[in-house]
Amino acid sequence: MATGKDEILSLIQSLNIQLITPVLPTGSTLDYSYLRRMSHTNIRDDEVDIVISALHVDLTSFLNEWRPLFSRFHLIIVKDPDLKEELRIPEGFNLHVYTKSDIVRVVGSSSTALNFSGYSCRYFGYLMSRKKYIFSVDDDCIPAKDNNGVPVDAIDQHITNLATPATPFFFNTLYDPFRKGADFVRGYPFSLRSGVACALSCGLWLNLADHDAPTQALRPGHRNARYVDAVMTVPARALLPVSGVNIAFNRELAGPALFPGLRLAAEGKLRWETVEDIWCGLCVKVVCDHLGLGVKTGLPYVWRNDRGDAIESLKKEWEGVKLMEEVVPFFQSVRLSRTAVTTEDCVLEIAALVKQQLATTHPVFARAAQAMADWIKLWKAVGSGSGSSPSKG
Repeated sequence: MATGKDEILSLIQSLNIQLITPVLPTGSTLDYSYLRRMSHTNIRDDEVDIVISALHVDLTSFLNEWRPLFSRFHLIIVKDPDLKEELRIPEGFNLHVYTKSDIVRVVGSSSTALNFSGYSCRYFGYLMSRKKYIFSVDDDCIPAKDNNGVPVDAIDQHITNLATPATPFFFNTLYDPFRKGADFVRGYPFSLRSGVACALSCGLWLNLADHDAPTQALRPGHRNARYVDAVMTVPARALLPVSGVNIAFNRELAGPALFPGLRLAAEGKLRWETVEDIWCGLCVKVVCDHLGLGVKTGLPYVWRNDRGDAIESLKKEWEGVKLMEEVVPFFQSVRLSRTAVTTEDCVLEIAALVKQQLATTHPVFARAAQAMADWIKLWKAVGSGSGSSPSKG
């Protein structure tokens, strides 16, 4: 366990070393006594939702592969509105299924820029969940095995990442100091060792890595076989491409910043034909940096099955590859105001900046800005309420 035991804290206090909040854009202060307690808190199963975007009709094999891990938790399955057939789901799971009729009932059919088709249907699950933590994995993934051949409990690792503090303001060269067997290295300021709350945990993949279409097309036979046993906090002000394939997050902290925003004109049903997760990942990282929250990446891994034709997808996703050359410099330049003190405030400010600085360069950005504003309006009306049951049909 990382430095944080009561006797060590007493010693630090005797040396007049203050456990202080780093200087943040908001000037806010965090309750570090809470963070020290948080790492010792066991998260209950009923505090976790598993959200699945169903892009395939038959979920039998997928859910049976995950049954040993999923059976303890409540599942939210959101059916892609473009699917016409009924989902095939095995028995023995505690779950709710949301369909196109539920989306229309809650969101409306034409009064919003939000689009919940394809992979974006999972965001509807984020909206309807009332749990503190959400784990989301694509339906072409199954549990992975570590270097010793032991099955990976992806949910447990994600929750561990979220339940222990992140350290974004000073990089620890032993990676996550709150992992078993690790700690802070010499020279790490004691004033920063309590860390900050972790809002987002970004897992990785074995077999089919989450490349873009050009990279996959150039390396069609490449498969990721490297299992790196490490977790690290992404440093403050460093951006990253968040993949929706395998993530978990604290819904209270990050939920409003995970939304279906940037949608390509020719977006398809394969990950390398989309950038919606990349866009909202950049948003959530900027929000976390501003509010003094952390993002972790690394463990856990899932095994991602081969799917799709990268050459064909390249014809669709090339637009997204080009747009990223404008998107990343924009997010690197974003600085939010001191009046933005909630995640919702931050998203609305980013939306206004997108409209002001990017919307004139490409219509996709104008739609994204409107979708972000619509999402926050919907989140305040629905996402923070008492919830709505799925339809029976």
